[in-house]
Amino acid sequence: MAKTKTRWICQQCGFTSMRSLGRCTDCGGWGTLVEEITHEDDGSKKGFAARVSQLNTGTRPESDNKALPLSEIDTNESGRISTGLEGLDEILGGGLVPGAVILIAGDPGIGKSTLLMQVAKNLAKTVRVLYITGEESAAQVRLRAERLKVTSDNVLVAAEQNVVNAADMLYTNDVQVAVVDSIQAVYHPEISSAAGSVSQVREGTQLLIHAAKAKNIATILVGHVTKDGTIAGPRVLEHMVDVVLQFEGDRTRQLRVLRAIKNRFGSTTELALFAMAESGLAEVDNPSALFLGDRLAKVGLKQAASGTAVIAGGEGSRSLLLEVQALTISTGNPNVRRVVNGWDYNRLLQLLAVLEKRIGLSLSRLDVYVNMVGGLEFEDPAGDMGIAFAVATSFLDRSIDPGLVAVGEVGLTGEIRPVHNLGQRLKEAQRLGFNKAIVPKVNLPLQNPPAKMEIIGVETLAEALSAAIPGLNLGPKPKTNLESKSEATANSKLDNKAQGAQEKVRQ
Repeated sequence: MAKTKTRWICQQCGFTSMRSLGRCTDCGGWGTLVEEITHEDDGSKKGFAARVSQLNTGTRPESDNKALPLSEIDTNESGRISTGLEGLDEILGGGLVPGAVILIAGDPGIGKSTLLMQVAKNLAKTVRVLYITGEESAAQVRLRAERLKVTSDNVLVAAEQNVVNAADMLYTNDVQVAVVDSIQAVYHPEISSAAGSVSQVREGTQLLIHAAKAKNIATILVGHVTKDGTIAGPRVLEHMVDVVLQFEGDRTRQLRVLRAIKNRFGSTTELALFAMAESGLAEVDNPSALFLGDRLAKVGLKQAASGTAVIAGGEGSRSLLLEVQALTISTGNPNVRRVVNGWDYNRLLQLLAVLEKRIGLSLSRLDVYVNMVGGLEFEDPAGDMGIAFAVATSFLDRSIDPGLVAVGEVGLTGEIRPVHNLGQRLKEAQRLGFNKAIVPKVNLPLQNPPAKMEIIGVETLAEALSAAIPGLNLGPKPKTNLESKSEATANSKLDNKAQGAQEKVRQ
C-alpha cells in the first residue's frame, strides 16, 4: 500500500526538503518552497510501478478510458442546469454544466454568499443542492436563507472544514449541485500548514474536482482575493477549474458586476449586473439607464454641461452606454495631477498626449480628472473618442449635443480606428433616445443602420471634434520647438543654395 507523506518542494528548481525553509538552498529563491503531498510505493507492485512492470513484460494494463473518434463523442448540452438568473446563465454559456467546477472570487462583503444562496433557492425547485460552509455555522447560513426566503428542503447545509469529509459528502449525498464556501477556509488533514496556504488550497481543490467529475456534480467554489484585487492562492488554482468568475463592485454602491475571466463552456466577454437590495441581489434589466442617470432627461435639449460625453461599450451580447465626465483646471503645483476612475490610467495619458500634439490643446500644465459615472470599470478602447470629447469640452468650456454618442478608438497619430459590434451599440443608443452618433468612417456603411439616427463618419480626431462642437475651428496644428528649429534650419540651407546659385550666374 502506498504511504502518504508531505515534503517541501521548490516551485522554481524542484529542490525537495523534509522541512520548511525560508530560502531554497539549491536555487536561492526566497519563499519558493511549498508543502506538497507525495505518495511512495511500498514495493507491493501497485500503482505506477505495477503498470511499468506490466509494460516491460508485454502485458497490457486494463483501463476504462478509450480513445474515440470526434464523431462518436457526445456533445449534447441539454443537461445544463439553469441558475434562475438570466445574466449568470449567459456568463456560463447557458447554465451550469454537470461535473463542471466553477470558482467565483470577490472582495469580502461584496455579496458572494448572498448570490450563491439565491442560486441555491432557484436550483432547489428542480434539483438538490449541497451547501458546504467552512466560514460560518449552519445556523448562520440558515439566518441568511431566511432573510432571502429560502425554505426548500432540497438545500442541504453542512458546516465542514475538513476537505476530505467535504469531498466524501459529494460521493455519499445524491445532489446535482454543490457549493463550497470558501476554498480558503477548508483544510487537508495530511498537510501541516494552515488553511488557506498554497498547498492546502491546491490539494483541497484537487480532491473536490475528483469528486465532482466522478459524481457529475456541478460544483461552485468561493475564493478570496488579495489586496490588489487578484484571486488569492496559487495561480494553478485558476488552471484547475473550468470557469473563473470575478464578482466586482464597491460596497458603498448598490451596483455589482459579475465577469467571466475563464470559461471552458462559453465566452469570456459576457457580464451580468446586479443591484444590492434588502431582499438580496436583483438583476439590472436596463444597465445603460442606470449608468446614464439624468443624462437621458437632457436628450433633446440644446446643451449639456461642458466636460461630459456619452460612450458606448460592447460587453459580450449586450451594449452599455456610459457617461464620462472630465475636468481640467490650472494648478500652481509644478507636478500636475492625472486622476482617473473607471478607466486605464496609461490610456488617459496617451489620449492627453494626442490632444496636445495633434489638436493643439495645451494640457501639460493642467490637472486633469476623468470619471466614469456609475462606478463601472470600463476597458473598451471604443471609449477613447468620448473621453477625448469630455476633456476637450472641459478645456474649451464648450458643450456637445446631449443626444450625441461617441464610438471610436483613437490612435497615436490622431486617426479614428474601427470598433467591433458598431451596429449593436448604435441600436442600444437609439433605443434610449440618442439621435446622433460620431463613429469611425472605416466602419461605414452599416448593413442595418438604425433608422432616424444621424451617423457621422470621421477619420481623425480633429474631424470628430469639429463635428461634435458646432463652430469649432481648430486651425493649423501648432509647431513644436523641434519642428520650428528644423524648419528654420531647412530654410537657411535653401537660402544658402540660392545665394550660391546667384553668384555662379554673376560669374
